[in-house]
Parts: sequence; C-alpha cells; structure tokens
Amino acid sequence: MGMTIAQKIISAHLVDGEMKQGQDIGLKIDQTLTQDATGTMAYLEFEAMGVDRVKTERSVAYIDHNTLQTGFENADDHRFIQSICKKHGIYYSHPGNGICHQIHLERFSVPGKTLIGSDSHTPTCGGMGMLAMGAGGMDVAVAMGGGAYYIPTPKMLRVNLVGKLRPFVSAKDVILEVLRVLSVKGGVGYIVEYAGEGVKTLSVPERATITNMGAELGASTSIFPSDEVTRQFLAAQGRENDFTPLESDPDAVYDKEITVDLSALEPIAAMPHSPDNVKKVTEIGQIKVDQVLIGSCTNSSLLDMLKVAEILDGKTVNPNVSVGIAPGSKQVLYMLSQCGALAKLIASGARILECACGPCIGMGQAPNSAGVSLRTFNRNFEGRSGTADAGVFLVSPETAAAAALTGVLTNPMELDADLTTIKLPEKFVVNDNSIDAPAPADEAGSVEILRGPNIKPFPKTEPLGEVISAKAILKVGDNITTDHIMPAGAKILPFRSNIPYLANFCFTRCDEQFPENCKKYGKGIIIGGENYGQGSSREHAALVPLHLGIKAVVAKSFARIHVANLVNAGIVPLTFKNPADYDSIDMFDDLELPDIRKAIESGSDVVLVNKTKNQTYTLNSAVSERSADILLSGGLLSYTRENSK
Repeated sequence: MGMTIAQKIISAHLVDGEMKQGQDIGLKIDQTLTQDATGTMAYLEFEAMGVDRVKTERSVAYIDHNTLQTGFENADDHRFIQSICKKHGIYYSHPGNGICHQIHLERFSVPGKTLIGSDSHTPTCGGMGMLAMGAGGMDVAVAMGGGAYYIPTPKMLRVNLVGKLRPFVSAKDVILEVLRVLSVKGGVGYIVEYAGEGVKTLSVPERATITNMGAELGASTSIFPSDEVTRQFLAAQGRENDFTPLESDPDAVYDKEITVDLSALEPIAAMPHSPDNVKKVTEIGQIKVDQVLIGSCTNSSLLDMLKVAEILDGKTVNPNVSVGIAPGSKQVLYMLSQCGALAKLIASGARILECACGPCIGMGQAPNSAGVSLRTFNRNFEGRSGTADAGVFLVSPETAAAAALTGVLTNPMELDADLTTIKLPEKFVVNDNSIDAPAPADEAGSVEILRGPNIKPFPKTEPLGEVISAKAILKVGDNITTDHIMPAGAKILPFRSNIPYLANFCFTRCDEQFPENCKKYGKGIIIGGENYGQGSSREHAALVPLHLGIKAVVAKSFARIHVANLVNAGIVPLTFKNPADYDSIDMFDDLELPDIRKAIESGSDVVLVNKTKNQTYTLNSAVSERSADILLSGGLLSYTRENSK
C-alpha cells in the first residue's frame, strides 16, 4: 500500500512508535519557530532543561506579536529573547522584519522537513510541502533540546481540488469553503492533504493561505505537494537547492475525501463569531462596513498586496471606512515600494501598518462599538478584536478591498479591475539583515542573558496525587477557545512572561469572578463541552490555570494542541464516557477523583464522584502511555528532567 505525502515525511522522521491508529508517535524535528508572545516562556523552559545549544537544523525566534511598546515589558522580552538566541544557537528576527509564518515560508521552509512552532498557524509552511505543526512552547523547547515531538497517529483527509479559480475568487475562499463543509471540528485527528489537478493552478502563497487556516479545522496540519510551482518559488527566493519533489503515491489510502471545484467557487465570508459560519457574499448582502483590515499571516503575501493595490489604484477608500493594510514581511513591503504598488495603497487613503501580527491578535486597531470589521485574518472569535460587541467577518483580500471602496460588503467580481496580469516575480529581493545569526558555539559562554523585572519563573508543578478533591470551579459550553481561557490583546500580551499577573484575566470572558474563586478555594476542576481549547497554541491557557490551582479539566472533547498543553502542565484532561453526564454537574459542586493516580497509571476508566449530587460518573483518561507518565511526574519539564538523568 502506498503512502500519502504526510506519511512519507512521518516515516522518514519516526523515532518512536508505529504509524497505527490509537498510538502516539515520536518525530524528529528539523526546525522550530517561536514568536514573542509565546517565546519568552518557551525559552525559560529551554533554559530549565540545561541544554547548552539547540539540536535542530534550524531554530528561529520571531518578534511579531508584541511590537506595540507602551511600557518596558515588551522591549524587555525582546531583549531577553535576543540574548537567549545569541547564546543558544537560535536565529533572531527583529521587530519589523515581519510575521513569523510569512518569513519562514520565504526564507527557511524546506519541503519534506519537519517544523513545529509555538503558534497554531505554523502549518502555513505546509504550503511548501513541510510537515509543519503548531505546538505548545514546552514541546518546542523539548524539540530544540533534541527531544522528539509526540502526536497521536493522524488519520488522512484528502481534499481533491479540480478546476481553476476565477478572477476575484481566491485561496481564502477555498479554505472558507472547506471550513463550511467540515466545520471547526472537522479536521480533528486528521492531516489534511491537498491533491488533484487544481493544485497546479495555485501559487505557493495561495497554498500557504489554505494550510494556514487548516488550524481552524482543528487539523494536526495541512500539506500540499512539492512540485514545479514549489521549485519556482524557492528559485525566486534564491533557495532552489532546498527543493525536493514530494507527492503521494497513486495507491495511497485516505480515511476521508472531499472534492472542491475551484471553478464553481465565488467570494464567501465567515460571519461572526466563528471561522466556519460561512456564507456567500451575495447571500449575506450589502451590510454597512466600518473597518477593513488587510494582512495577517493568512493574507499578507506580495501576491495578496499586489491584488489589493490594483483594486485601489486611482481610487479613494470610502470616507466611512477605516482601512488598514499590513504587509507580511519586510521583503513584501520593500518590493511593494520598489514596484510602485505601495504608492497606490497610500494614495487611496489606506493606513499602512507595521509588518507584524498587529490587529489579528488584538494589538491595536480595535473596531468602533458594535462595528462591522472585514478582516483577511484567520479568526473572528468574539472579543478577539479588542471590541466586545464588534462583528468580525473573515474575507479574502479582494473582498476586503471592494468593501474598502464601497463602504458595504461587496462581491469583488463586480469590480472593473484587471487582476489577470498579476504574477509572482521571477526573483524576490532578498535582504536578511534583520535576521541575526547566533554566536558561534565557542563564544556562547560569554553571552549574558538579559532579564527584565516582568519575567517571572515557570509555575511550580508537583507529581499527580492519589486523589483530587475540588469544586467545579467553572462550567463552560462548547467551542471554548484559548481566547476565552487566556485572552490576547494590547493590555494583556505584554505580560505573557508574567504568569501571576496574567492570572487576573484568566477566563474572565466567561466568569469575571473566576480568578477570585480560584484564589478563594485554592484549587478547582473545570467542566467543559465539545472542542474545549480550540484556537491558539498558547500554552498560557494551561499554565495560568495551573498557577490558579486547576487540577483537572473534564470535557466532552478537547482540541489537539490544548490537551497536549494541559498534559505538559500536569493538569489532567478527562472526557465524559456519557456526554449527558455533563448536564448534571453545576458550578461549585464538590467533586472528587478517587484513585486518580492509579487510574492514570493503569490506563483504566476514571471515576468522578459528585458529592453534592451524590452521583458517580465514568470518565476516559484519553491519554497515551507517555502522556500518562508525564502527568504522573507533574508535567513535561519534570518528566524531561527525570528521563535525562
């Protein structure tokens, strides 16, 4: 039996386990990336392991999230990360150089290699034929130290692309259509592989847009073949030697398959407040738009920006719309300025923003009260924009640009611009002077690590006890995101290296009293619904609850990265054997997990006793043998130390 692209890469990097359903597999990791919102904690964890030098082929730290410096905190974190990189063998991308996923695609992605990053949109580089996965910072730290990265053996989902996109229909519309068909839970447990004749019609940046938002499917990752299109992109970046052809075998077997006819697609949008709440633009109608933002790691490539510039050329944005445009990298911004496209954008009245994540993670550009914001981003969770009652729509750059001109949601196919002549250049302008190489190994000993007062130690963990007795400190519904658990935004992100301070904001979007209740009772158990922990890879959504005394989370189901982060933090993730039992537990019920250590150790069912209701429920531990050992040790750091002696 033949293999899929992903299975070929997994097979070449397999260091532990077998590719069998129900088993965890350990993979050798070739590359890692971090960004500054997660990076400080990841490097504190790396330091705690006592490894002098990273063991990967390439590790890169990007400064792209916390670039708004309203106090010393972000600048101190950047200085800390820069010194860590210099000392331990990590490349450092300066603030202003651009968004991690866009830069990594341009400068470091290699077909057939493995990449994990402490950002859930790391699968962007799957557009280059990499096995690229989002992970918690602690998993990235372990990989930098030479350890394997463990995932459950994934199932394979093939998306067969046929036909060719029409003008004003884009790759963003492709992934929104896939989200419409599969939902935000439809990719859980799968690697999504794109195949078919339609693949050849998509450029690498277009493929990367699609794999980027595979994170919203809940998929382990998404991947495209490495073909002639890939080779041409690498050659244009001066990296043709990195090219390796890669495709699935003709007799490869997939667990699920869907087909998307590119030629039948039309502009579509994800309506508030979920990426899978998808309708056609024509079906939604001409709603008034207050804000348009173009950029993010999903849609900030040179190709995206050139299309927007062409649509806005010679025109003026609607006076009732605030328009912001953020190119994804310094390379993109420079080439826009060189070819005159930047002048077109500026002349239209659009605001040119920094090459950074910015408003995508709530770092500025919050919409007006109850405003409608069209964004080319990847998430539209309630409150993520910084305005609690805003309505955020996810759209393509073409649709965004059309609304910027008309002031209402508009089908861009009605525009008179000609986008058919816009192509990627045969050669990109390469200037890596904003990426610092690390100090040579023989000089690393003299490098001083620079720490600011906002950088606090990693929360203390302890081995799993015999019994957990605690109140149901919080009960939440389905699709709770990491933004619900540990919000982003300009007010909170600067404190990502200060867990005690972050604790004041944990779960406050669900229950304003949650931090105080945790402090009052000292410990707690969280009750959750389906797809608990969807969204970002931020391990703070596990580390902050750990600091607040959360011992276990009992949910109907979990998102992949978050359940791994809970295990890494030493918090026990459990699922209801009978989902209906969820309904009989109320907040502040007294709960007990008797013999929890023995149950995790043996892999047997877990018993949950509701002392308040005098009821007993059966739970699944739903963790692998290795994850069980991590929980017994009290988390991944303790486990790593114990097993490296």
